[in-house]
Amino acid sequence: MQGANNRKIPLKDFFRNREKVGFKISPDGQHLAYLSSYERRMNIFVQKIGSSESIRLSSEVDRGIADYFWDDNERIIFAKDKDGDENYRLFAVDIQGKEQIDLTPFEDVQAHIVDDLEEIQNELLVGLNNRNKELFDVYRLNTRSGELKMVAENPGNISSWHTDHNGLIRLATTTDGVNSSLLYRENEEEAFREILVTDFKMGVTPLFFTFDNKQFYASSNLDRDKSAIVTFDPETGKEVEVLFAHDEVDVLGLSYSRKRKKLTAARYESWKTFHHFFDDTTKNIYNDIVDRTGGKSIAISSRDRAEERFIVRTYSDRSMGKYFLFDSKTSELTELADVSPWLNEDDMAEMKPVHYPSRDGLKINGYLSLPVGKEAKNLPVVINPHGGPWHRDSWGFNPEVQFLCNRGYAVLQMNFRGSTGYGRDFWTASFGQWGLNMQNDISDGVQWLIEEGIADPDRVAIYGGSYGGYATLAGVTFTPDLYRCAIDYVGVSNLFSFMATIPPYWKPYLEMMYEMVGHPERDKERLTATSPVFHVDKIKAPLFVAQGAKDPRVNVDESDQIVAALKKKNVDVQYMVKEDEGHGFRNEENRFEFYDAMESFLSKHMS
Repeated sequence: MQGANNRKIPLKDFFRNREKVGFKISPDGQHLAYLSSYERRMNIFVQKIGSSESIRLSSEVDRGIADYFWDDNERIIFAKDKDGDENYRLFAVDIQGKEQIDLTPFEDVQAHIVDDLEEIQNELLVGLNNRNKELFDVYRLNTRSGELKMVAENPGNISSWHTDHNGLIRLATTTDGVNSSLLYRENEEEAFREILVTDFKMGVTPLFFTFDNKQFYASSNLDRDKSAIVTFDPETGKEVEVLFAHDEVDVLGLSYSRKRKKLTAARYESWKTFHHFFDDTTKNIYNDIVDRTGGKSIAISSRDRAEERFIVRTYSDRSMGKYFLFDSKTSELTELADVSPWLNEDDMAEMKPVHYPSRDGLKINGYLSLPVGKEAKNLPVVINPHGGPWHRDSWGFNPEVQFLCNRGYAVLQMNFRGSTGYGRDFWTASFGQWGLNMQNDISDGVQWLIEEGIADPDRVAIYGGSYGGYATLAGVTFTPDLYRCAIDYVGVSNLFSFMATIPPYWKPYLEMMYEMVGHPERDKERLTATSPVFHVDKIKAPLFVAQGAKDPRVNVDESDQIVAALKKKNVDVQYMVKEDEGHGFRNEENRFEFYDAMESFLSKHMS
């Protein structure tokens, strides 16, 4: 199935590894690094600016590299896990691809960057849960020798650490699962003191210190529904000034010039990402690049230390975009790479912002994508709820959406209650509502499509991953007449076992999860009523389940349970498990197999 005037594009063109992505410039502005495919895995390559020759620095063949950054002008740090277990290790390698060392050689330990210490050569601050799997201590890591020195031991309740511009740990956030405290100290010799206590629904998220290291900038929803960018004084424990707020959405992002010591822009997302500029220099550069790239949305993803050369990426709903090198001294804009040159933007669907009312009066925002050349009338539709659930769908290129549209399906993505970015009230309206009002928001989107004449009511499918997988199972369980078929990707089926098998480093947040999802004893009746695995007798739509065996967030048992329960009822269910994957399929060959199976499944049941 595909739309009229819509050329059928090979499946692999949507899901193959990208040509070149993740460009980052060296601190001295002389070299570029990027990720590209080697043996079907994303590896790091480096080339000197002005040269067309590149050197491959890594040779990972089991699992692609998750992320990387420049340590100095001669070395790169990268992170990878094993089979999707999310226990990331850090490695260092020089720009000749030699002297690779494992900086965090620990089994079943997750490493993450607390501060890359840009001004201090060959040192990082890293968080490790090697002492206690539930907690992260901070270590100073020498990236040449691999020496680790603990600089902050977690007393048992700290969920995040924050440094000043000198790389000193000055702030910490604690949690008891429900209440949060913000801790502060003037220097690392002092003990932390508490400056603010809130429940987890309201608070101050530190972003970075002011340039004199005395106050800090934060995204705050204290005494307001929508988070705003503020200056916060740790001495008084109060906000000093609101720098930027938006009436309709949270403002979460703030950027700055390290060299010029100026705030540059606040970032917020309504139907797509917008900026509020504080600095004319940045605003003029941004607008100039937008004009010169045909009005595309852009992101400045990397810069050299002198802030003279910048990596710019364009993006849109119909293109994965291109990378450019911008030289601010000469105003020269040089194209570096087309992320997916094999895809033609004219063949791609538009992602249009839409909204509809929930049955209890909330405004539900979302995106509707239609097959190219098809009228918005009586179409087969795939409903695609996002994961999280405390996350949101965003405007931009989505290969799954484009693939489905190319095969003739309209796709509706909705930011149901609980989706982030729409304020505290909209977020907290989801608490205790898995399978209830959150699911109603999804069902109301289906009804809206039908009432508008867009959807053929007899050809509506639902597909989602993670929480979207739960919503898929809940959809075919609790509204069995609404969907023709369903695809559950790493989804939750049993709310009791899901809560009992969370990763150890989520356990400090368990009381919060009890309030947001439900308590296994106090809310036993509700959790039983909203766990699809206990109600498989209601399922009548064909179901396809896909799962990574090493998934640390949604244990493989979640999928095993629903499949076993259906088979016990002699209901046929298609099941795909990948032993070398975690929370979603990252390896190229597994993506191909999954989406090929998805295409066949939908073609069989939606025709």
